[in-house]
Amino acid sequence: MKNALPKVEWNFKGIHYFDNGPLTVQYLLVLDTLNFWFWPDEVMSYDHLASGLKVTLESDKSTFDADRLQKYTGPQLRKMLNWPRPLPLEDERVGLELERSFEGKTSKLVKSCDKSAAKLVALIARHFPGFRDHTVYKGHQIFLYKRAQIFAADLWGAFKGQGYGDFEDISSITIFADYIVPAVLQQLGVLRYSSSLANIIKKNTEIVSGSEEEVELRACSVYAVEKMKELISKKTGKQVGLAHCYCLAVLQWLNLVIHNLNSAERQYYRMNIYFLTCAKLDVSYWQG
Repeated sequence: MKNALPKVEWNFKGIHYFDNGPLTVQYLLVLDTLNFWFWPDEVMSYDHLASGLKVTLESDKSTFDADRLQKYTGPQLRKMLNWPRPLPLEDERVGLELERSFEGKTSKLVKSCDKSAAKLVALIARHFPGFRDHTVYKGHQIFLYKRAQIFAADLWGAFKGQGYGDFEDISSITIFADYIVPAVLQQLGVLRYSSSLANIIKKNTEIVSGSEEEVELRACSVYAVEKMKELISKKTGKQVGLAHCYCLAVLQWLNLVIHNLNSAERQYYRMNIYFLTCAKLDVSYWQG
């Protein structure tokens, strides 16, 4: 790394719908509502979900109207996406709340946040239960905003920081680690697993949602990227802020690294959860 991270476009795979307008905003909310971090699957993946929703919307622009979103059943959704089995979040109902509070328009929800990503994250968590993620860690209530942050970041990335993606505080968004990002950080030598955690991962054992291991692993990923952000700032001579938004830049770069790794180089951990902690805890897996 000499002067900056390699630039990675938000839609570098070309799998997302984009029309530079309100329909893209609606698409992204539906995508991020249904999105869960896919345990390695030889057939289905996030790419399949994103491109499937894109094709569906291109064939019928009213597919994601709020009144229709309220009525879709799990089987109808699977048929729409040509998906062979139940989706973990297929019963999430965003259409009802969109209709009730925002005239059915996600774009109105976004505009109500006055160009604040932090306000958008809070508003999404307040109105949609599936984004209202929190857990208890050693007696402390920990609030987790992974998917709400993903929605804000997707808007910023899709619209290149303009229009619906214009957030004056986008640098407040943290990384949102899935089961892959910690594995890549570990592969790069940024993270070090404890022997007990490494054994769990090696045995392909599912890490329980809300467990100390799950919270610590994800929190450590957040903390690690914050440290990476500081180092990048020092090496490039640029202060972390809106103009550089290094947290999202690091995430996009890590996603590119992930994309280029073969399956043998990835050591995933398995868990049935779709939230990410924003808290910086006193974790034991950080290798400074």
